[in-house]
Amino acid sequence: MTLPHKIAVLCYLYDANDRVLLLHRAQNPNKGMYSPIGGKLEITSGEGPHDCALREINEETGLVIERDDLRMIGIVSESAYQHETHWLIFLFEVTTPVDPAALQWADFDEGVLEWKRIDDVAQLAIPRTDREVMWPLVQSHRDGFFVVHIDWSADDEITWTVHESVKKGTEARRHEGTKGFV
Repeated sequence: MTLPHKIAVLCYLYDANDRVLLLHRAQNPNKGMYSPIGGKLEITSGEGPHDCALREINEETGLVIERDDLRMIGIVSESAYQHETHWLIFLFEVTTPVDPAALQWADFDEGVLEWKRIDDVAQLAIPRTDREVMWPLVQSHRDGFFVVHIDWSADDEITWTVHESVKKGTEARRHEGTKGFV
């Protein structure tokens, strides 16, 4: 399937109460849904994923995060998302708790920033792949790392394969062939 390919980052910021910062989106994509801080890499300038994550966090929250407080926790490749585009998404977590009072604003043109309890996220309006694949993997791999491929090419189902999984305190595990069907 010939579709455009987009490259983006998603960033998970937590506070001292282990709540996650989400954007209640006012614009597409995913208008009306919740998503982590993030955006597309500035490909024409050669921007790397880490620099993009730091830039997006600053643009969407006003926070300046130290490079040492940012770590990649996952890579998601997604084929034929909603039959419109392919995605390559780098997932990051900020490793130090963020003080909610340090946010420079909560409401801006892209939506409203809201702190949500981790246990409540799965019940929020979040994109399907976030609910079924990415959010569970992010939570089970905090302080770890994973790689997953999600395939939307079938008409009414998505499938995914976890290619790598390293959880905190474990050795690297390959899960080639482990699939999920929805």
